[in-house]
Amino acid sequence: MNTPQSLPRRHLLASSASALAAVGLASWTQGAMAQTAAAAVKPLPAFVGWKDASSIIVHSSTTIETKRGAFGTSVITPAEQLYLRNNLPTPDASIVADRDAWEITLEGVKNPRKLTVRDLKSMGLETVAMVLQCSGNGRGFFPSKPSGTPWTVGAAGCVVWSGVPVRAVVEALGGVNAGMGYMTGTGGEKLPDGLDPKSIIVERSVPAAAMADAMLAWEMNGAPISLAHGGPLRLIVPGYTGVNNIKYIKQLAFTAKESDAKIMSHGYRISPPGGKGDPSQPSVQEMTVKSWINSPHPDSGLLKAGLAQIHGVAFGGMNAVKGVEVSIDGGKTWQTARLVGPDLGKYAWRQFVLQARLPAGTYSLASRATDAAGNVQPESRGENQSGYNNTSWADHAVKVTVA
Repeated sequence: MNTPQSLPRRHLLASSASALAAVGLASWTQGAMAQTAAAAVKPLPAFVGWKDASSIIVHSSTTIETKRGAFGTSVITPAEQLYLRNNLPTPDASIVADRDAWEITLEGVKNPRKLTVRDLKSMGLETVAMVLQCSGNGRGFFPSKPSGTPWTVGAAGCVVWSGVPVRAVVEALGGVNAGMGYMTGTGGEKLPDGLDPKSIIVERSVPAAAMADAMLAWEMNGAPISLAHGGPLRLIVPGYTGVNNIKYIKQLAFTAKESDAKIMSHGYRISPPGGKGDPSQPSVQEMTVKSWINSPHPDSGLLKAGLAQIHGVAFGGMNAVKGVEVSIDGGKTWQTARLVGPDLGKYAWRQFVLQARLPAGTYSLASRATDAAGNVQPESRGENQSGYNNTSWADHAVKVTVA
């Protein structure tokens, strides 16, 4: 889908209407019980049949996680390995049959209007590398077992988006109207009949200032965005969690207030344990500094005593990564790791490595990142009802045995 090898499979999606229907209403109403079930080996849903089954864990038809050992040592996450989290059933494949004809409505600007992707392509061009991460990445480490998919580290990836900067579109339409403090994106999924649209629609608001780096993107990793990942057009808000990066974006509005859609007003809120989300609680939006080790890990197989390359990824959310430390004794002592590979900007993650000699024994490997603003990855998670924003280095540590 995002590589030449997967293009033929993408074209097969047009004939998969029956498979898409099977995803249907039941997929997004499965609830916590199905999502927290143990991730047995499951077949790939038809609309993502092009993904690399050996690199991912299929939790459900709308939740797919990258295996920890599949991240490799390159910066960019291939589309075939990238996680999937959809709040609604994937739209019919017909919406990507003529990508340039997809329309988006712009509101809250001096000259509101409807634009096609073809129009947008004439208004500007930018490319950004950024970490795309589900708000619940790391939920699986919470001892309270919050409802939702029990992600460990694999609900994240570093990808490259190309599209038009939102600021360029806004400038072309005369600028934002006075008093508009939020940028609100609305997804174009088909909503089920008989329900209040606001109870189910994917519509999220972020501070209007996020427009500075936001983008209306039509490419991911150098290819048209797949249907699974939000094509033909997706709102990209670098530094913000995945739910704020609206798939199939149909409307972008600058508003005086946050959206009153349930996914905004009550969903994705940092609620205290045992509580329920409401508008008074912090919304899950900006990401903060985080890292984890990808190798070695318990699934790496038998490790022999000697030199080991301990490597992983680190990102700062809204800030660049300044440095990473690695511990081989569960955080008692730390050593400075080396950042490797290209620096693709403050929103991308950095690969790090520590070369260490490991005699036979058992080791607790942990990483701790620091961002350019001096924020240090915390040892403990922030407890909350839904298991959001887990950046704890202790939770993400791995234990390995060396023979």
